[in-house]
Amino acid sequence: MDRRRWVSGAEVALGAIVVLLDVLLPTLVLLLMASVSLAVRRVGPATLGLVRSAHPARMAVEVLGWTVAWTLLELALVIPVAEHLTGRRQDVSEFAELQGNLGLTLALIGLSWTLAAVGEEVAYRGYLLTRMREALPAGNLGVVTAVLASAVLFGMAHTEQGVVGVLVTAADAVVFTALRYRYRTLWASVLAHGYNNTIGLTAYFLVGPIHGLW
Repeated sequence: MDRRRWVSGAEVALGAIVVLLDVLLPTLVLLLMASVSLAVRRVGPATLGLVRSAHPARMAVEVLGWTVAWTLLELALVIPVAEHLTGRRQDVSEFAELQGNLGLTLALIGLSWTLAAVGEEVAYRGYLLTRMREALPAGNLGVVTAVLASAVLFGMAHTEQGVVGVLVTAADAVVFTALRYRYRTLWASVLAHGYNNTIGLTAYFLVGPIHGLW
């Protein structure tokens, strides 16, 4: 294993510890690590996938379509299966005051597009996923391992939503990663993440918590 792979592996290990031990605000710590990593390597954010799409408007519309389809699939299949297998429901009590509260809803949507959509995507699908790919062997097995490992860490960063929340957010991470690779830019996963959160928060504002359809 060359020196670069060792360094990337060490960064991944440290990042995993930050997430699993819930050190401070893990996303912010990961973003700080990413900044230091880029500075030491003397490379820019483009190396983490932050590159401009050749067709940004078309990508935005297509990603919205994918996100809506994924949201419906989650409600119809992913969440019900997770709830039935675990015997629990996703804990969304942190949003208890959201229903009917327009001001709070708009504030959370704003945060969902900044700290969540941009921050978490750069931290997990940008920084951690990229370093995992560098640390693991090339080829499909390395890609699949990196995608699943980064998705698990993303899920574990949402333990406040209970075991179902961890499973659902890990599944979200896989979809966001697929969109990043599909459009060859991290901005695709940022859009998907923002759309996903906006749909969820808006639905909660209108009708309250929505669990599986069966």
